[in-house]
Amino acid sequence: MTGSASDPQGGAPPAPPAASAPGAPYDLLVVGAGAAGLAGAVTAAERGLAVALADSSEQTGGQYYRHPAPGLGANRPEALHHGWSAFADLRRRLAAGRVDHLAGHHVWSLVREADGTWSAHALTGPDGAADTPVRIRARALLLATGAYERHLPFPGWTLPGVVGAGGAQAMLKSGLVLPGRRVVVAGSGPLLLAVASSLAAAGARVPALVEAAGYLRYGRAPRVLAGNPRKAVEALLHTAALVRHRVPVRLGSAVTEVHGTDRVEAVTVARVDRAWRPVPGTGRRIACDALAVGHGLVPQIDLAVTVGCATRARPDGTLGLALDDHQESSVPGLWAAGETGGVGGAELARTEGELAGRAIAARLLGDRAGAGAAAGLRRRRDRLRAFADLMSAAHAPGPGWPEWLTDGTDVCRCEEVPAGTVRAAVSDLGARDARTVKLLTRAGMGWCQGRMCGTAVSCLAAAGATPEPPAERRPFAVPVPLATLAALDGPPPAGGPAEPSSRQGVPCRPDPAP
Repeated sequence: MTGSASDPQGGAPPAPPAASAPGAPYDLLVVGAGAAGLAGAVTAAERGLAVALADSSEQTGGQYYRHPAPGLGANRPEALHHGWSAFADLRRRLAAGRVDHLAGHHVWSLVREADGTWSAHALTGPDGAADTPVRIRARALLLATGAYERHLPFPGWTLPGVVGAGGAQAMLKSGLVLPGRRVVVAGSGPLLLAVASSLAAAGARVPALVEAAGYLRYGRAPRVLAGNPRKAVEALLHTAALVRHRVPVRLGSAVTEVHGTDRVEAVTVARVDRAWRPVPGTGRRIACDALAVGHGLVPQIDLAVTVGCATRARPDGTLGLALDDHQESSVPGLWAAGETGGVGGAELARTEGELAGRAIAARLLGDRAGAGAAAGLRRRRDRLRAFADLMSAAHAPGPGWPEWLTDGTDVCRCEEVPAGTVRAAVSDLGARDARTVKLLTRAGMGWCQGRMCGTAVSCLAAAGATPEPPAERRPFAVPVPLATLAALDGPPPAGGPAEPSSRQGVPCRPDPAP
């Protein structure tokens, strides 16, 4: 990161942004307080913008920098993270007071107003269940909403004891608990290395790390690897930890079935071919009491897609936002940073956040010199993004993975729709896309709105052809009570937050009847 809270550009520190008149919008609203959102918020505020930072969590850091609540008494939370010093710097700059941190704000909708400003509707509280929803107004938006885990189903994946790989890491980082005592780690992607080494260091026995893809494709891009030496160092550190804790690594393999009655008792690990089809006769049973499984991450872009932002297909079959050199989306006035453009890790997220913060300040303040100073950031961003693309392609799911599924395997957990029902919708009823399957079977209509089953349904609907990436268009980004929607009837509320230093926006209620 460049600069600091006291001297962000190497010159005299700017004064904190002056409080706007009551009812005036913020200059910038940042949604998401992870690495990208923090970097963007503090960078823009240090350049003189009035900034609000809204996040659903009570703590900053997002998914990557999850850390225990103070009441748990953790002495060294940084021991579970790489790059903690960068986060500590961002948190210190946030504490300087130039940014309004709106914790516990679950943004569920964005609206472009007639005057060109943005309104973000949010629910408040730890679970978004507060009685009074709020609206936050801003001249510009920076979306840093991160990503969520991609899940590929298999027989037994709904048993207690099966958790997402990222979920297992979150349990350890924020709760200091393990998902089990003997935990198999499986799926695909570099996150598995971090999860397995963290669980082993925390005292869990890891009988196997099972990687479906492998790492040979990295060697086909030596220039990209040479430009990102820190990634190689991270991989070596995790590998050394696995060796130290005697964790066997099985490449080109996958967990194809989970066994147990009331919870996980064992898993079957089989070799898979290049298309991820199980190789007959290679299945081996491994005893365990938990399985941490993940097949990469999916950019969380539903807020942006709903307001019309263009997307682009990623090498791993997911959708990311289409962004320009300055992180601006196809919708003027809306920028994005971090995993929204494609999953690439914390360092890339911080770089993109700072780049976006500079660009937004340059746009709103007319600071052309500030925009020119971002050339070095763009070069770093491009280098890190090249590695992200390589990683995305190397760990993309193979087209043969649906052969893991029996007809009785639940694909949509929320609506309890098995694979056989989806296959019948395709073969007997003529469904050719995920939307038609959804209408015929209810797969994707549940609480998660397709986040858990979207990839699986799209692949089954494609019936062996290249599947379309799951649509990320959702009218509501989070579940919204009917009372909140009822409160929106009538004309929209007038004005924005009372002043930029307030901790919430205005109540989202209709004007009183005359």
